[in-house]
Amino acid sequence: MKLTIFGSGYVGLVTGACMAEMGNHVVCYDIDESKIERLNNGEVPIYEPGLDAYLARNMESGRLEFTTDVKKAVDHGLFQFISVGTPPDEDGSADLKHVLAVAKAIGENMDEYRIVVDKSTVPVGTADKVSAEIKKALTARSRSIEFDVVSNPEFLKEGAAISDFMKPDRIVIGTDNPRTTELLKSLYEPFNRSHDRVIGMDIRSAELTKYAANAMLATKISFMNELANLAERFGADIENVRLGIGSDPRIGYHFIYPGAGYGGSCFPKDVRALAKSSADTGYDAALLNAVDDVNSRQKYRISKKLLDHYEGDLTGKTIALWGLSFKPLTDDMREAPSRIIMEELWEAGASVRAYDPEAMQEAARLYPEQAGLELCDSAYVALEGSDTLVIITEWQEFRSPDFERIKNALADPVIFDGRNLYDPAILEALGITYYGIGRGNADSYSKSLYGRRKTDQ
Repeated sequence: MKLTIFGSGYVGLVTGACMAEMGNHVVCYDIDESKIERLNNGEVPIYEPGLDAYLARNMESGRLEFTTDVKKAVDHGLFQFISVGTPPDEDGSADLKHVLAVAKAIGENMDEYRIVVDKSTVPVGTADKVSAEIKKALTARSRSIEFDVVSNPEFLKEGAAISDFMKPDRIVIGTDNPRTTELLKSLYEPFNRSHDRVIGMDIRSAELTKYAANAMLATKISFMNELANLAERFGADIENVRLGIGSDPRIGYHFIYPGAGYGGSCFPKDVRALAKSSADTGYDAALLNAVDDVNSRQKYRISKKLLDHYEGDLTGKTIALWGLSFKPLTDDMREAPSRIIMEELWEAGASVRAYDPEAMQEAARLYPEQAGLELCDSAYVALEGSDTLVIITEWQEFRSPDFERIKNALADPVIFDGRNLYDPAILEALGITYYGIGRGNADSYSKSLYGRRKTDQ
């Protein structure tokens, strides 16, 4: 089949590459000429495991093309996928200007029936706005051309997006036309062979499903972080609690790992956007707002533990930081806890020596010529000349380090573990002071008057 993908960012590239991999002819459009030039030259603008091979293979075969020619893009595909960004507006709502600009472009250039597929994460009711924008553009041309707008949200995890697309656990299709449903089922047939993963529903339910999924996962994370903060005060170990509740199949182990807070391009934005959409209807989504508030506070936990350990004075200290991306297997630093922590450290007069396996270029882009930041070539190089170590991202290479080497490299052998990677008892036996998240008696943070006062802010 012929597909057009509007937007050559994370979702657009993964969708285009995977659809082309199954034999479809895909044209990806983007307004950014430099990005399209880089893609046509074989450069991949984002890091996602396996994506570079998929792009190269399908470009070489001629099944995948990139263009800035909007007319070519609209003429090409029966399916017109909208995969552009929906950045948060100042009030927390999703900004639909890019989505509606694509809808307008489709209406201005289409000459025959098209199926417009909302792949971007958008508020409930967006399909109606897309449809109205296309109709408006057609009316301006004095044209009457049939089209359908459907909702087909993505459920891709950064770091595992290729696998998620090729072997989906569900394919949500929201339509108001049975014919369109069957056409989309045909498109997704190669991804749906072992058992039927297609879940058909009305458009608004499909739009809400995406937000609901991300909000549910974010809720689990914030709930565990809230419990972790309680565990510190009760003298309990949240890791034992996690095992105890995760063994209940009604709860499970997924997304119940406490830490320094969630980040990325999805959870923070989507929770706030859903809360704002709720407020627009006159409903106060108290739980959604609490999830966001807990997460925002959690990103300050590590810096507050550092301040507590050093009695409120970090002036002149050098902190080794392992992990910059918001999660492993990505270079994405959008709303990453590392950013909050570094900025807090700089404000307190400390400097940072940081390392991340993939996010170094992104960090350099975000903090060009930042005083107090040195990006290092390896985890152990980051330790050189540092007073203490902070771990923010649970990359595999950080899970089993040489603790003696860490101890000898640091001026003050202390580890602040924002992902609970290590056993406090082992580090204590090695002579390393350890602060985790919710590790009970191994963490004296909650027992200090200074720590309580800072936490209550």
